[in-house]
Amino acid sequence: MNPFLYFVDSLSAWMGKMFAWCIMLLTFATCYEVFMRYALNSPTAWAFDMAVQMYGSLFMMAGAYTLSRDGHVRGDVIHRLLPIKYRAGIDLTLYIIFLMPGAVALVWYGYEFASDSWRYKEVSWSSPARVQIYFFKTIIPIAGFLVLLQGIAEAYRCIICIRTGAWPPRLADVEETETLTMNATNEENGELAK
Repeated sequence: MNPFLYFVDSLSAWMGKMFAWCIMLLTFATCYEVFMRYALNSPTAWAFDMAVQMYGSLFMMAGAYTLSRDGHVRGDVIHRLLPIKYRAGIDLTLYIIFLMPGAVALVWYGYEFASDSWRYKEVSWSSPARVQIYFFKTIIPIAGFLVLLQGIAEAYRCIICIRTGAWPPRLADVEETETLTMNATNEENGELAK
């Protein structure tokens, strides 16, 4: 595997998996809040803000990981029927026209947004606990940078495909249960046909 693609895919996978733990924090905090609210009639002041910040962090930081796994939703009814070099050319064009400028804007304006928030130590206006949120606003430019870096890797992957006629390999990672089941069924059917 190309060292640049390996580095970027590994970085995206590591960050995505690290922030996936936000789900556990979010689950425990929500269960705790439900117990406190309904069993003890003593709701917390911080649970709503924590849920918003954990989900927002997870959503932002999963973007590069999802892109590295080629998992973003796309309307590929016609796209998948085209020859592989045409698909790579279309993907490259879309990365350059849409993804790269969007990621640069996310980094640029996200940095300004986060730096303003740090400057006046912003707190949540909707929270009675006055939870500090400037830490979490820092995730915006970081996520934008990771998506930009992964977008560059994907564009490079498209260029390789246009030149060679084959997609460069991706890192092996977790697969959907349906994909694993389908592959196992296809392997069994192939062995039965022999």
